[in-house]
Amino acid sequence: MAKPNQTDEARINRLASMTRLPAETESMTADPEARSFEGRSRLKTAAEIRLDRIVADPNQPRVEFDPESLSRLASSLKQRGQLQPIRVRWDEALDRYVVVVGERRWRAARLAGLTAIACVVASGNAAPEEILEDQLIENCLREDLRPIEQAKAFRTLLSRLGISQRQLAERLQVSPPTITRALALLELPDSIQTSVDAGEIAPHTAYEISKIDDTATQVEVAAQAAQGRLRRDDMREMVTRTPRQSRGTTPKPWVHNIDGRVRVTLAPLADDVGHEELVEALRSALATLRKKSRGQAA
Repeated sequence: MAKPNQTDEARINRLASMTRLPAETESMTADPEARSFEGRSRLKTAAEIRLDRIVADPNQPRVEFDPESLSRLASSLKQRGQLQPIRVRWDEALDRYVVVVGERRWRAARLAGLTAIACVVASGNAAPEEILEDQLIENCLREDLRPIEQAKAFRTLLSRLGISQRQLAERLQVSPPTITRALALLELPDSIQTSVDAGEIAPHTAYEISKIDDTATQVEVAAQAAQGRLRRDDMREMVTRTPRQSRGTTPKPWVHNIDGRVRVTLAPLADDVGHEELVEALRSALATLRKKSRGQAA
């Protein structure tokens, strides 16, 4: 019988290996530990960092943390461990990692006596407003953020980003009225703001109070609301019946001349139109003008 040539031997070995493959694959997939690694890869940005190498962000919009809530979270960390990593960034000047998102978990970990915490390290050099936006987005998803803290964070973002309330609402995935009502709280006297943050006056009630022009009347109505003597419907009726202070005659129009050839006039139709509404009106008018220009060009 003739010996098989090299080509035949290669074909036989290939066929043999093909017949062994299913058995070997079955053996491998039968190993539970091996199967657990399928589809899993390590994150380059994930790390466990010592707590003494991490500091809080001084620009964090959230400035108050409820001690009782922190204590409960600390107990949970001891019993169940850390369920979600925090996000940090490296600060060369501080020679420390700075918390971007998750300061409450970081504080609770220290309270629980842990020595390290799981982190995701942010890469690149994010601008301060981008960091603030990330922190605010996380805070907006938390129900325990104080209303005045949230309102101040909205105001800071509007100032730093130079955008309108509507644009900010789109970026934060919230409704525009949410931002409008929050900012209205900052126009209230400090005593009422304190009552709102203390939970004595509901934010929606405080918003209704902000519609009253007279400060003394605001304080009086707020006191009744804090004592629980006013229902929401009563509040709205009181605000409706409260006379608004006269701010003079019809507001003067805003006029701007450009090179003696074009005059832009903006005339508020109500005495409570704010600067932001004027800016929005100008943007809307400009968008309409551009559409008309394109139509004429076509």
